[in-house]
Amino acid sequence: MGDTGSFWLPESASTIASEVDGLFLFVTWVSTILFVGVIGAMIYFAYRYRRQSPDDRPTPVHESKLLEISWIVVPTILVLLVFNWGFKSFIKMNVAPPNAYEIQAEAWKWNWLFTYPNGTQSDTLYVPEGRPVKVTMSSRDVIHSFFVPAFRVKQDVLPNRYTSVWFEATNQGTYDLFCTEYCGTNHSDMITKTKVVSQQEFSDWVESGGGATDDMPLPQLGERLYRQQGCNACHSLDGSRMVGPTWQGLYGTENHAMADGSTVTADENYLREAILEPGATIVEGYSNVMPANYQSLSERELSALIAFMKEQSDKTLE
Repeated sequence: MGDTGSFWLPESASTIASEVDGLFLFVTWVSTILFVGVIGAMIYFAYRYRRQSPDDRPTPVHESKLLEISWIVVPTILVLLVFNWGFKSFIKMNVAPPNAYEIQAEAWKWNWLFTYPNGTQSDTLYVPEGRPVKVTMSSRDVIHSFFVPAFRVKQDVLPNRYTSVWFEATNQGTYDLFCTEYCGTNHSDMITKTKVVSQQEFSDWVESGGGATDDMPLPQLGERLYRQQGCNACHSLDGSRMVGPTWQGLYGTENHAMADGSTVTADENYLREAILEPGATIVEGYSNVMPANYQSLSERELSALIAFMKEQSDKTLE
């Protein structure tokens, strides 16, 4: 992990973090000194030149050219210094090195999906330590924003166009990745992780397709797909009402009420149809808003999602 951070700033774990922190602290301390100076001068003058009796008359004040020049020149120098420092950092943060490793990122309510050059996909961002990484991003729906506090990088993710951000992680570890653009009801849940690993571990992970899933137990694979396919955006696991029905206790429910007045038993066949043909059976009290793009799931993936739903029902009975 990187340093533990400070009162003002989180831990830093990228090459650009020290420059951003340096500028932030410079502006903070200069602003603090100026604030204390101005308030101190106000208090002093209010006391020193207070009117002590009705007969007091203010003494004429003569200008000081040196003082007037100082309060023009000094702030100008500070502004130019901050502009020069900030502009250089801005250019550095927005021009990726030519040898940067490129990753595609896709955001939608309320998930992230990262795609690597060989086709490996993950809802967690894996990056190698000590190598520049460029993340090219787009959104399926509304404006989102990519923010990793430990790297000091932030960039809006827009629909119908690409934006990008780059960084070079300096310390292995796991770091929070947030969406910092309000994007709807579950905006606060649009959180994932950035995992920084060694170059060899990263290469092995990418070549394995993000970790082999052939031997993964079906419920575990289903849990991964629940996040990766965006099911968590509409279906809760704790019984709370969202865009779609909760998965808590769903499997095995008898007399499951449909919008057309009929009832069904939520067995494997019903769950399979609900995934592949979401418009065929609409649950009472909900709208037909589930996208019909899950027909590309393999038989193993379908079985894994259903096994994960069964597991949620088993937890409810415990």
